[in-house]
Amino acid sequence: MSLIFPAPPTVSAPIDGSADRFPIHRIFCVGRNYEAHAKEMGAVADREAPFYFMKGSYAYCPSDATIPYAPGTANLHHEMELVAAIGKAGFRIPAETAADHVFGYACGLDMTRRDLQFAARDKQRPWDFGKNFENGAVLSAIVPATRIGHPAKARITLSVNGQTRQDSDIDQMIHPVPALVAYLSQYYHLEPGDLIYTGTPEGVGPVKAGDRIEGSIDGVGSIGLTIGPAE
Repeated sequence: MSLIFPAPPTVSAPIDGSADRFPIHRIFCVGRNYEAHAKEMGAVADREAPFYFMKGSYAYCPSDATIPYAPGTANLHHEMELVAAIGKAGFRIPAETAADHVFGYACGLDMTRRDLQFAARDKQRPWDFGKNFENGAVLSAIVPATRIGHPAKARITLSVNGQTRQDSDIDQMIHPVPALVAYLSQYYHLEPGDLIYTGTPEGVGPVKAGDRIEGSIDGVGSIGLTIGPAE
């Protein structure tokens, strides 16, 4: 048997301090995981259980890239996030041992076509057009947990053209990383290579062609992105 066309290459992200790379399997994203962000979106935070949406691995974009302004939108937004990278398979994982399944952490930008997301939300439709698109999951190098541990408190910030827009702490997450991993594993067999974007604090907003985005999470790293003209 032969393939009728070449299989797509493996998508992978750099590992900080290593020549090895982290192959990306699935990208899970958590919605409304910060109370203040839920409020600024006119929504109610989900405290009983987290909710998720997904992005394909083709949405991966390395930090410090220049990307075209996303097609089909007039309201492209930034969302700065802590990302947990799964390195050990697991199913129905207890929260008490969830950290054992996390290989490391990174900074992420969940780029969002906000107008398309809101249009879908208003019609009670899935968010795919608003969230799941090429270059929509920007990621810094992954820092192994063996080096930095499992951060539960760290300042998270983002600026556009040097002006601060997001400034919070990951301890404001309603559902911390162990709870996110444990809950997700009730519905999926988590695999090495899975990424979990853990949600964004308040201060999200639009970007335009020519803008430079820079973000950081204390103890984890930094991320950058330049928005180019639309194609």
